[in-house]
Amino acid sequence: MPKVAPSILAADFAKLGEEVRRVSEAGADYIHIDVMDGFFVPNITIGPPVVRSLREYSKLPFIAHLMISHPERHIAAFAESGSDIIEIHIEAEQEDLRGTLRTIRDSGCRVGLAVNPPTPVEQAFEYLDQVDLVLIMSVNPGFGGQSFMPEVLPKIAVVKEELTRRGLEVPVEIDGGINGDTACAASKAGADILAAGTYVFKSENAREAIRTLRNSGAESKH
Repeated sequence: MPKVAPSILAADFAKLGEEVRRVSEAGADYIHIDVMDGFFVPNITIGPPVVRSLREYSKLPFIAHLMISHPERHIAAFAESGSDIIEIHIEAEQEDLRGTLRTIRDSGCRVGLAVNPPTPVEQAFEYLDQVDLVLIMSVNPGFGGQSFMPEVLPKIAVVKEELTRRGLEVPVEIDGGINGDTACAASKAGADILAAGTYVFKSENAREAIRTLRNSGAESKH
């Protein structure tokens, strides 16, 4: 049964703390925080001070998804702000990817590595021994509310097969266009964590939306 990580990109930013508390109380497993810098992706969202301010509203693990160039320059700030997992992109411009992953670990956070739709997931293989989470993007990053790209689903099986071959127990997260329908396809493909923004935050009943996503694992077996 997959875990659910509501993405605050789709939340009401005028009352962001209350929104985080709402989905936490509705049964979420993580809070997924999309960080954009206007360089790696076109939009700009939030930084460490906002993450810090949200910490009092939820005890759930915070996933800081850094869609930014040179993430190595900002690891310490996001770690100190209360992030539990820091995800960086394999495609992001940085001085030393392996070194950046090590910096995340040394900061006391768990390590996530994200792969964009055009990128072969095999490019992540050499770093699997350093990560606690692999994120497969099912949209091109930078905007909320995009349509799910089913062509990325085979990547989940490919990376999970490699993880099994190495004896590594690393969950695979999928992010982008996740709703009640696409969650079933993602779960059937083997996704362990579903990041969903619009489907959860814009729903009339967040608890029911989260339950639907979580139950997609059982439905995908029928």
